[in-house]
Amino acid sequence: MKTQTKAYLALTFICIVWGTTYLAMRVGVSQFPAFAFSAIRQTIAGGGLLLFVWLSGKGGTINFAYLRKHAFIGFMMITIGNGLVGWAEMFIPSGLAALICAMMPVCVVLINLASKAEEKPNALIYAGLLFGVGGLMLVFREHVADLVNPDYRMGILLTFVAIVGWSYGSVSIRRYGKPESPLMNAGFHLFFGGIGIWLFSFVFDDYTRFSTVDWQGMSALLYVTVFGSLGAFVCYLYVLQHLPVGLASIYAYVNPLVAVLLGWWILDEKLNALIALAFVITVVGIFMVNKGYKVKAYKALSKPAAT
Repeated sequence: MKTQTKAYLALTFICIVWGTTYLAMRVGVSQFPAFAFSAIRQTIAGGGLLLFVWLSGKGGTINFAYLRKHAFIGFMMITIGNGLVGWAEMFIPSGLAALICAMMPVCVVLINLASKAEEKPNALIYAGLLFGVGGLMLVFREHVADLVNPDYRMGILLTFVAIVGWSYGSVSIRRYGKPESPLMNAGFHLFFGGIGIWLFSFVFDDYTRFSTVDWQGMSALLYVTVFGSLGAFVCYLYVLQHLPVGLASIYAYVNPLVAVLLGWWILDEKLNALIALAFVITVVGIFMVNKGYKVKAYKALSKPAAT
């Protein structure tokens, strides 16, 4: 099977699975200490993947510079990007968390633009940003009564912080070039990121909540560990290496739809015409930003070389 075909299959898997993990996280953090739930899944997934790499002999060169680089990516993507969303879902609906996280491609593009002084946003990117923000404003309008709750406001704020961390980690992966061992890299990202979440857990979690865990909580933990961490995260790293970053982030169009529908169907979260409209507007905004980014890239490639 050709590499690009595998990359598209991996992207399809991500689109479906990561949309369902918002629901699973919501179920999990309703029973587990929130940070501990994420820390357990990531350290087990990372440790298991590293063990597999070691036993199969598919690892690469490990030195201090390598460990430092991948510890940083793990902290940004897993500790910040995943850990904070898990904590936030104690206080905000899973569908709302997914809609906020849908802004990740916008954040990726903005980080790329900010890091390259010669690049300036074009009209499509500006319009897409306005659409994206407008969509989120419609969502918040439906939850305006909840904004008086400080925990709800903190959950929203930390979800925004999470997408910045995940986006910066994604951009950093691209900048480091082609990896020697994608599986080993993924294992260290998950493991180091999980260790970082444990540090948050030791400070903020209430461990007496472990006594409330039942089969639903354990099932949620098993699902996000095997499919959300091991399966989808490894696929995501593969996609980042073999597809354009704008295309790699297209899963953000599908994830919120899956999460909103599952949250409404299973957890009875709010879903009405206004929220549906907000979803459409947000996705249109993300599409416009990605389209604007592609137009800029195409123009750059089409520009005649200086003679």
